[in-house]
Amino acid sequence: MSENNRDEPLKIALVGVGGYGTTYVPLLLSEAERHHFRFVGGVDPFPERSNKIEDLQDAAIPIYPSMDSLYSTVKPDLVVLSTPIGLHAAQTSLALAHGSHVLCEKPIAATPSDAAKMRTARDAAGKLVAIGYQWSFSSAVQALKADALAGVFGKLKRMRTVVLWPRDESYYARNDWAGATKNARGDWVLDSPVNNACAHHLHHMLYIAGNAIDRSATPRRVTAELYRANKIQNFDTAALRLDLSDGVEAYFYVTHAGQKTHHPVYTYEYENATIESRDEHDAHIVATFKNGERKDYGTPATDYRDGKLWSTIEAIRTGGPTLCGIEAATPHCQVVWACQQSAEQIKTFPQDQLQVIGESPRRITTVPGIDQVLMDCFEKSALPSELGVPWAIKGTTVNVDPV
Repeated sequence: MSENNRDEPLKIALVGVGGYGTTYVPLLLSEAERHHFRFVGGVDPFPERSNKIEDLQDAAIPIYPSMDSLYSTVKPDLVVLSTPIGLHAAQTSLALAHGSHVLCEKPIAATPSDAAKMRTARDAAGKLVAIGYQWSFSSAVQALKADALAGVFGKLKRMRTVVLWPRDESYYARNDWAGATKNARGDWVLDSPVNNACAHHLHHMLYIAGNAIDRSATPRRVTAELYRANKIQNFDTAALRLDLSDGVEAYFYVTHAGQKTHHPVYTYEYENATIESRDEHDAHIVATFKNGERKDYGTPATDYRDGKLWSTIEAIRTGGPTLCGIEAATPHCQVVWACQQSAEQIKTFPQDQLQVIGESPRRITTVPGIDQVLMDCFEKSALPSELGVPWAIKGTTVNVDPV
């Protein structure tokens, strides 16, 4: 699609056809006519590892070993990046330099300085960059945020979220950067539940607290307690307190070392209402007002997987802004960086405090009782060290540098 002829099909390429990229492949193969685009190629140095490789081959989609080889053959209008965290900044900048719009999977990047480089590259190219925090593109979250911005709930006071998602050995063995602070090349990745598997739920708090439809709240200060049960570089358990703009206090609790899966539970307290999602089966977002009235916004799970792609295509066609771009995604990156500075050391749980469940490769290393500790922290708006938990280590409160 040329800039001067918006009736032409949009040319789309997917970078990373394995891993999370496999969720894009069916959409790109089946929805081209309805959304008026052409799937012009995939990029992956090891495409044979993708469980969608036969589908791509049957559809005669060319697979290139690198982005350079892709651009030597075709110029996509939109590049979808579903690649490791440490590659996001460089690959986004490369695509923009070639004149492509970008939909980059979450998180935006490993460090705030990388996020700033992406913003500079975007502004120089005059193109759109969307970041794939899929909840932000869902109709349920957009309706919630619209009401928040309209003042329906009054002033926001406090936000709390807890996610208990056990992960087994295969999760940390799936690539060479899982649970790492840096990859083999020495690039920052800061992989953790805060920055990867549960990043959506931290971002969601920041996004709902933002003062515009395409903005998130600015973190001012962060206090973090970071722990690990697994044999990894970084942490698998975290408790964070965030001081946001306008005096809002936010808490985020997460672990991959629990014994039971407990899907995201969150409570956002406003002057005139409380927003909650506590049903782990359908994750409906419900507002309960002080006068007893309730409003059900539905669940982000209804349209969250494909909404980010269709929204990005529409924004490219109309020249409109993206719902979740660099400005909306950068505050999460700032929090991730700050929490690593706040915890002067990541506490490794002693072997005698661990319990190993199951057989390899599905074996899970757990800390008995940690699920209840984090649920108690959630209910009391406190960090583990403040509740006198014996293994807890207090973090330092750090100021978040502007980007």
